[in-house]
Amino acid sequence: MIGSACAPSLADQRPWWEPGTKTGYHALTFGYVLGEVVRRTTGRTLAGALRDEIAGPLGIEDELHFGVPAPFVPRVAQQGPEGAAPPRPERGSPQDRAVPPGVQPTAAFANRADVLRADIPAQGTMTARAVARLYAALLGYLDGVRLVSPERLHVMAATAFSGVDQVMGFPTSWALGYSQARLGAESRPGSTFGMVGSNGSAAYADIDSGVAVGVMRNRIVGDFTAVKAIDAIVAGHHG
Repeated sequence: MIGSACAPSLADQRPWWEPGTKTGYHALTFGYVLGEVVRRTTGRTLAGALRDEIAGPLGIEDELHFGVPAPFVPRVAQQGPEGAAPPRPERGSPQDRAVPPGVQPTAAFANRADVLRADIPAQGTMTARAVARLYAALLGYLDGVRLVSPERLHVMAATAFSGVDQVMGFPTSWALGYSQARLGAESRPGSTFGMVGSNGSAAYADIDSGVAVGVMRNRIVGDFTAVKAIDAIVAGHHG
């Protein structure tokens, strides 16, 4: 398994800074660290835990995956346009080191069947319905399924770290594994938690308004127009 190979390699790395003093966006390795914690705690892969503990009870086991089951691969929308890729970071920069050339988020890489089937915890494959349902469950709005307590929900959304991102190079604030950023409205630390993807996809929950949002795109070219418009509607409704 990929995670089994990556976790020991990560454990052997020397930290770029003293743990807890700075932050840096490491999109791929974060998933393996989290996956290893789950594996050692439960004996299951993160993909298995997601299926058994979350996707199954929520009725979205066919729509939310870390590693797409082989029969479902033909159903996955192809990323495009063909050959699309974000600009390469400066060679040798922190961003270049964090996401090396072989795993850059290009259309060709995202469309590979072996990549889609691989258990890569930082590269989920999902429908907008599934991820919105997941965040709605976190907010506590689905009958019969409660993923976290109300008290835990606010802990999840609270600011865990603020500072200059040592990989991306700009100021940022993070909750516990979630981004607090909003694209169409002013961020409200302690209320919003979720994630924005490089291709214009986004999913988040807003505690104050009680709204969960999922926007999934199949274009590698970053375009956040849809996310900004939807977020502005959510903010306006709450206001």
